[in-house]
Amino acid sequence: MEGLEPILYMILGGCIGFVMGWLLIRSKWTTTFQETLEDRLEALRNRTEERTKKRVTREVREEMRGEIRNELVEELTEKAQKVADAEVESFRKKAREEADQTIKNAEIEARTLLLEARADAEKELQERRADIQKTEERLSRRENNLDDRASRIDSRETKLKDREASLDDREDSLRTRAASLEEQERTILRRLEEIADWTADQAREELKARLIDQARAEANQKIKEVEEEATEHAEKNARKIISVACQRYAGDFVAEKCVNVISLPNDSMKGRIIGREGRNIRALEAATGVDVIIDDTPEVVVVSSFDPVRREIARRSLDKLISDGRIHPARIEEVVEKVDQEVAQVIKDGGEKAALELGIHGLHSELIKLVGQLQFRTSYGQNMWSHSIEVGFLCGLMASELGVHVLDARRAGLLHDIGKALTHERQESHALVGAEIAAKCGEKEIVRNAIAAHHNDEPQNSVIAHLVIAADALSGARPGARREILGTYVKRLEDLERISASFDGVQKSYAIQAGREIRVMVEHAKIDDDGAYALSREIARRIEDELTYPGQIRVTVIRETRATSTAH
Repeated sequence: MEGLEPILYMILGGCIGFVMGWLLIRSKWTTTFQETLEDRLEALRNRTEERTKKRVTREVREEMRGEIRNELVEELTEKAQKVADAEVESFRKKAREEADQTIKNAEIEARTLLLEARADAEKELQERRADIQKTEERLSRRENNLDDRASRIDSRETKLKDREASLDDREDSLRTRAASLEEQERTILRRLEEIADWTADQAREELKARLIDQARAEANQKIKEVEEEATEHAEKNARKIISVACQRYAGDFVAEKCVNVISLPNDSMKGRIIGREGRNIRALEAATGVDVIIDDTPEVVVVSSFDPVRREIARRSLDKLISDGRIHPARIEEVVEKVDQEVAQVIKDGGEKAALELGIHGLHSELIKLVGQLQFRTSYGQNMWSHSIEVGFLCGLMASELGVHVLDARRAGLLHDIGKALTHERQESHALVGAEIAAKCGEKEIVRNAIAAHHNDEPQNSVIAHLVIAADALSGARPGARREILGTYVKRLEDLERISASFDGVQKSYAIQAGREIRVMVEHAKIDDDGAYALSREIARRIEDELTYPGQIRVTVIRETRATSTAH
């Protein structure tokens, strides 16, 4: 209620001010109205008197003259004065009535405004009372909630005090029990030391050693399981790794393996090779199937293609055109056609020469062509044509020592890499591609299997297949065959054996297959089966960290147990 008193005072003050203002305005308006009314009546009287005098005078002058006129004028003047007084009184009465009516209307309007103000004030007062009532109800509910919460808090505090007392009791009990257990433990330890003749430190060290051995064995077993699981997904991961490696080294590979550089006598020859509006270079590219690149390098033209035979045709054709000097589309087509025949003959002669050197007869013409194409193919810097002949010779030598068919062994050795002549056209492994072509050309199954299995793409079904694998490794690993000098080769083998022998428990280590595999002999008493697996992994990691080598190196750990007895 204290909050409503200012509002009531404000409403009452507003009403009093409104009434006082209305009375002031009414008195001022009434005074002004009386003054205006009197002025207008005076002016009207004057105008009426003048008009009446003029009209009466004019009429009297026209009708009468002399004394009669004067009398009439006076009489008429008196009548006119009476009429004017009557009209003025009538107008004044009418004005008073209008003023009274206006005052009544103003009073009615003032009362209406006062009533509306009172209604608005009462409405606002009711709204304020409703808000105040809601606020009081909300405060009352909050007060009830706070009372409930306070009671719950009090109850919780009582429970916590009871729990703390219980915990204190339990803690005292546990302290007493812990002291008793410690005393019992000391007694048991003294008894154990007396029985086992071991001190506590010795027993602790023995237990620690056993736990370490057990943890190591479990860790090796877990690592083995993880790696076996990873092997299941090896193909997918290997493809991803190979794709990344291809992206990183594609530029170097293309620059080295897919490009031939041709020297020019002078830079003006570039313009002649390009020709008017580029017609000569377009004709050369269309005829040879290669890309001819002419850049800012002085006196050099680059021929680019994945097909080594096409690159050779383009190289020879450009050499002939440059030496001849006549370069135009017709001459280009003529020269390319002749060079194509020359290269085809070179390929055929190369295949026949390889077969003749190995004493192989009856080769299919397609196989002779593919062997001849290997003259233009290299792998790690080694010419594949020479490599195939060398593998054929090695297979024949080993087959003769083992009593296996020599010609079949030479045949398989010569043909084992013919798939590399088509690796720019086929996306499969060159071993499988070569085996497929050999089967189509009527080669024996033993030869086909040796070609397909020399990179373990399928199982080896004969001794000749294993001989091809061994001969291929010997030819590729021969010092100097694949851009590796003898000193580097020997040092790599020594480093492999040194790293393997540096581990505890290793008896001997041997680098075999030209450094592609390291075999490690270990003491069976020091290293168990799980330890052998862990040792192979550690040696492989050490080799990866310390050595630089092409391809892969297989680490094989051999653990042998020998038992000997004598019968008497």
